[in-house]
Amino acid sequence: MSMNTADSRIPVTVLTGFLGAGKTTLLNRILTEQHGQRIAVIENEFGEIGIDQALVINAEEEIFEMNNGCLCCTVRGDLIRILGNLMKRRDKFDRILVETTGLADPGPVAQTFFMDDEMKDNLRLDGIVTLVDCKHVAQHLESSSECREQIAFADTLVLNKVDLVDRAAVEALETRLRAMNGLAKIQRAHMAQVDLQQVLDLGGFDLKRALDLNPAFLEPEYPFEWGGWYALSAGESVLTLEDGPDPDLGVVLLPVSEHDALATARDVADRLFATTASEAQPGDALEPGPHFYRLRLASKPGFKHFRLGLKTAGSVAFFTQHHPDEFALRLLDPRGQPLKPVFEHTYNAGHTHDAAVSSVGIVEGRPVNPYKLNLWLTDLLRDKGADIFRMKGVLHLADNAHRFVFQGVHMLFDGQADRPWRTDEPRLSQMIFIGRDLDRAELTAGFQTCLD
Repeated sequence: MSMNTADSRIPVTVLTGFLGAGKTTLLNRILTEQHGQRIAVIENEFGEIGIDQALVINAEEEIFEMNNGCLCCTVRGDLIRILGNLMKRRDKFDRILVETTGLADPGPVAQTFFMDDEMKDNLRLDGIVTLVDCKHVAQHLESSSECREQIAFADTLVLNKVDLVDRAAVEALETRLRAMNGLAKIQRAHMAQVDLQQVLDLGGFDLKRALDLNPAFLEPEYPFEWGGWYALSAGESVLTLEDGPDPDLGVVLLPVSEHDALATARDVADRLFATTASEAQPGDALEPGPHFYRLRLASKPGFKHFRLGLKTAGSVAFFTQHHPDEFALRLLDPRGQPLKPVFEHTYNAGHTHDAAVSSVGIVEGRPVNPYKLNLWLTDLLRDKGADIFRMKGVLHLADNAHRFVFQGVHMLFDGQADRPWRTDEPRLSQMIFIGRDLDRAELTAGFQTCLD
């Protein structure tokens, strides 16, 4: 789908997010801010009586509200009907915004724009924007499949209410969401104050425009989720932890100097995580590196303490398998005062706690055989399509001077030739799958069978 000036189709944005995430607040901003666009809004609620319209500030845009069920299931026919009626008045607006109920699965909504020929000819799905409540989303991620799937389908995730949690918690949440959806761009917001360019002009479902994959997708995966650089004084410091998502925690300790900080140490830690770890029990002494420790936490209830002694003052880099917040990890100086890292970084970890919903990225330099690819995708979507929420990518096809871009929603696949490869860019296939219970090894091995 094209976003160039020759494309006369109306762009559609789907706004979703779990109950209380801030969708109405963002919608009010869109309807009142001076962005110079005329917007028709289709608003859906769950329940017999609609109240959201009373919460939406009066504006020139028209509100099309449906109260007789969830947009993603019982009233998808109504969505097609209303969109069709809107197209008879297409001179009255520039774009359409569909706000779903907080209990909606966005997948069938997205499929609407692929399955109906009239919709495909007149409308283009610009993207799915998902609001995330930073304060309460953790409990919803554990209990609600709808919440997880709203995140998995997103082209942009707006982490709202960042003012209600500390910075470390936001970093940990962002890392968790990137593991679930490596495709989405992430925006942080307070009271849904986000750049509307990041909401209304995504090109998330655009197949003709250059495919801008999230930088996190191309960032190397590491066996650790976090790194922090501490300046320690001489004497015995104490590392304290409590139980987390795993019964143990992998940790690498490396002496560092100011000029290399985490950059060089990161690569050393990457190699160390592949070696056999030294087991450490609560109360044991840890020696700065290069050492890879497996801290055993399940043997003792409550907080666990590990000793770290330095004969002289120095800087030490910590690389932890999981984010420190997940284990309430703190480093105390010899006086018992908590230390903050001089510098810290969250990495693209090669694991996820949300195995039910995750993303798998594949990058390959060898050319792809189109015939083999078609056979593999046909079998994959037939057998696993219900669990593949989104897939998207650009392919280097054998004996073809043009890039091939594609995307899919569940069992629907759409792909076409794009622009010629430039002489200054590597011919790489880059693809990402987002879905439920994805098997990284199986997907990678399947794609390998498609190579020439």
